[in-house]
Formats: sequence, C-alpha cells, structure tokens
Amino acid sequence: MTETRQPTSGRIAEELIFRIIRGELIAGERLRQDHIAEEFGTSHVPVREAFLRLVGKGLAVSEPNRGVRVAPLDPAAQRELRAMRGVLEPLALRHSVPHLSPVQIAEAEAARRVCDAAQNIFDWEEANRAFHSATYAGCGMPRLQEEVANLQLLAARYHLVHYKERWRPRIDPDHHAIMAAIRRRDPKAAGAVLERHLSRMS
Repeated sequence: MTETRQPTSGRIAEELIFRIIRGELIAGERLRQDHIAEEFGTSHVPVREAFLRLVGKGLAVSEPNRGVRVAPLDPAAQRELRAMRGVLEPLALRHSVPHLSPVQIAEAEAARRVCDAAQNIFDWEEANRAFHSATYAGCGMPRLQEEVANLQLLAARYHLVHYKERWRPRIDPDHHAIMAAIRRRDPKAAGAVLERHLSRMS
C-alpha cells in the first residue's frame, strides 16, 4: 500500500501554526521565507503556500513592503471569536449528539480523560480541542465543523497567552456533564452545558 504524504506546504503550515499557538512565534514577528525554506530544506514556493494558509486562518498578516508577520493579539478579535464560538459550537454539538456512534462516543470519552490528566497547559489545550472536536463528530455539517475548528485554533492562542502562568491541572466538570448528556442523547442539555462552559472560558 502506498503511503500518502502531506504536501510540504501543509507540513510547514502545521509546524508554524503549532509555534504561533504556543507563543514560540510572537505577535508581529516577521516570518522569513528564506530562513523557513532553509530550515525545512525546501524552495520558497511551498513556504509561500504555507504563508497563504496562515493568512487564510487569521494567524498571519501580509503587509505591503513588510512581508508576512504573525497576526497581532487583538482584544476586539478575541471578543469576536468568543461571540462566534458561543453560537456555532453549541449548534454543532446539538446537531451531533443524536448521530454520534458508540465508537465516536468512546473516542470523545477517551479525549476527555486525556484532558483531565494533562499536567501542563499545552497538553491540556490540545486535549481540550480534541475533546470538543470529538463531540462534534456526528454533526454532519463539514463547513460548520471546519469553521469551528479554525475558531478553536485562534482562540487557543489567546487562551495560552492569558492563562499560561495561572493554569493548574484539574478535572473539568463541564466535560463530564457534556458526556453525560451525550450518553442520554440529550442535545438540548449538552448545548446548554457547552454554552455555560464557553462563557466560563472567556
């Protein structure tokens, strides 16, 4: 069987997204095509393609005569993300709950356990996104799921910046409540818990 490999531009974009989300590349920092191409052992073409992906996701900005830079941390953008997530994620969850398969429910529960067991904010943040994504797996609306995933990615950057110093390992009761509602096949209750959960994380 032939292994399918991700295009070079996709791998570069994923690595740059990882660094931006974790704050390894800070707001306003210039992304140098030549340096990145050298690091990944590639030409400038896939690097430019990766930059376009970052700009499309809102994680970088392209400025005339200044090149591509890491997007600023903007309080207005953060408020917009919060408002959009508060509407779109409960919508995705309510549509997902009736259609989640037993395997998908087990995957969501496994992600919940990983999240509760996280010992640092970076592992927790990845596990938290994985948990919520797993609960939306039955949504059946790929465009909505894609938009939600991008909103979560953008919000993660703000969350890590604001809570990195005061985060502590913890068990999340809202995650437990969401799973309980999923097992009861109660989309209304699951959506209500998620709305409350998102408001607490703001």
